[in-house]
Amino acid sequence: MIHRVNLNLLRSLKVLLEERHVSHAADKLNLTQSAVSRQLSQLRSLFADPLLIREGNTLIPTPKALQLQAKLAHWFLELDDLLVEEAFDPEKWHGEFVLSSSDYVAQYILPNIFEALAVQAPNVSIQYRLWQPDLLPQLATSDIQLASSMSPTQPEGVSSIQIGEDVPVCVMSRAHPLAKQDSLSVTDLLAYAHIKVIGGGDKDSYVDEALANLQKQRRFALKVPFFYAAAQSLCQSQHLMVIPEHIARNLKKHFSLTYKPLPITTPRHKYWLLWHAKYDNDPSHLWIRSLVLQVMSEATYSIGYDAKS
Repeated sequence: MIHRVNLNLLRSLKVLLEERHVSHAADKLNLTQSAVSRQLSQLRSLFADPLLIREGNTLIPTPKALQLQAKLAHWFLELDDLLVEEAFDPEKWHGEFVLSSSDYVAQYILPNIFEALAVQAPNVSIQYRLWQPDLLPQLATSDIQLASSMSPTQPEGVSSIQIGEDVPVCVMSRAHPLAKQDSLSVTDLLAYAHIKVIGGGDKDSYVDEALANLQKQRRFALKVPFFYAAAQSLCQSQHLMVIPEHIARNLKKHFSLTYKPLPITTPRHKYWLLWHAKYDNDPSHLWIRSLVLQVMSEATYSIGYDAKS
């Protein structure tokens, strides 16, 4: 039966039951009297009931019509709620938000995001996932709602906004034999084994591509998904590590590390907030990604702070 009904027909029935007069209903609906009479005929056929019986100058509703009137009043209220969206209020937002990035972001920037969220949207919890580049094509079906990562170009197939950019550098212990040099050569870069941080986005494949063009390659002593473990291992060894400059600068504040420019030219690292296009116009997502972007532009450990400075 539902395929035979249109919204205008039900609206006309609602007004007819309120006015109980064809011409008055026609005025209210901005239709001709004959058009409303035709609609009433269609409604009688649809519901297999006369619905309204003429009594002098007015129309008397049948018991069936009175039942429909109560249901229509409720149905149109529900329809209004469906079509008229209430302004988003973060204080009333209840739920869980899934955010994904590197362990560096988790350690140094996530606490700022959590603090801001706790004040402005106290009923929302955060679930944090370690980002991997192969998750990008899975955003359509994944429960990850927002991610931050790095890519030399704007990622395809997802919505994004650039946070900032910088260059890769070579990090080492302050006690390393290369630490006192102003610059490094390719020979220096390859003379020692490297540590590679494999969690989060791609941080150093540009270096390997540039070295491959020289028929050279690095030797890896350790591959680990966590910056803290990598930095601590670097302090206790003569290994090298290639990471983004803003991360190297901030790790230097907490570990006995220093860093040097690379002896090869590589593309600049670009950093992005990423989300699937299905969230583009979602009010809660619009609000929280604006909050995350603001935090990343103000947190001193973030690339966004560098871009703002």
